[in-house]
Amino acid sequence: MFRFIRTLSSVRSGSRYSPEFKVYLQLDDGKIGSFFHDVPLNLNKSARTASMVVEIPRWQNAKFEISKELAANPIVQDTKKGNLRFLNNIYPNHGVPHNYGAFSQTWESPLHPSPLVKERISGDNDPLDVIDIGRFVSATGTIKTVKILGSLALVDDGELDWKVVVIDTNDPMSKEVSNTADVYEKMPGLLENLKRWFEIYKIPTGKQPNKFLFDGAYQDVDLTLKVVQECHESWNQLVSGDLAGEELPSIENASLTQTKGHTKFDVELLPASDANELPQDANAISYIKH
Repeated sequence: MFRFIRTLSSVRSGSRYSPEFKVYLQLDDGKIGSFFHDVPLNLNKSARTASMVVEIPRWQNAKFEISKELAANPIVQDTKKGNLRFLNNIYPNHGVPHNYGAFSQTWESPLHPSPLVKERISGDNDPLDVIDIGRFVSATGTIKTVKILGSLALVDDGELDWKVVVIDTNDPMSKEVSNTADVYEKMPGLLENLKRWFEIYKIPTGKQPNKFLFDGAYQDVDLTLKVVQECHESWNQLVSGDLAGEELPSIENASLTQTKGHTKFDVELLPASDANELPQDANAISYIKH
């Protein structure tokens, strides 16, 4: 059994665009929690809604993501070869086209191929990715209720990496769109641009285009709900402690969600700052023929 946290917020630590920058989950009692484990998924299959954690705001390219390794699983800026990672800007987009985040209490298991796809492909060992296509730009660490519209089955470096397409339930357009067919009609060009971005966004780094299952077609809400449920069940197996493997995320950070009570994470909160500017080369634009 897992306890339900009613009031959640976030707290920043360190300077943005620095290795020290972190965004922590703050629980209703003021303690620090885990973005990976302590935000209830709140999956409502009849309403087709769930709770999303925003990692990267729309149009930003600093690659913020939930850390699976650090105590309390804060949101940090990813690094590669010791350098902070910035997503390439693919014309006409700057950074990510929409708010990019994840569903807490989900995990795409790398241990077994998903039965939801015919190809024998396992998950990417991360929480389930979520793309909010609504009009609001949401800050890193925002937690909000979103409406599930469909999904793309991306294959990234041979791993299954689902992208769930959602819209903020407070967005006026959420009343007009209930699936990807509605999005094609009401928001022309959006899904085409999103799919192209996921296909080519790593080309400037020297990688090949990403591929998709289902011939690149967006999948419907019913299958997507099964994907979310499957990843939630995989997360339950992960935090139960029954799984073993050197590459699996540590479950020590999951202790807050369990009925045995609170664990106080020993984290140092540094003064929050926006003193660091976005590096100039992070504004470069790539033009891709594909």
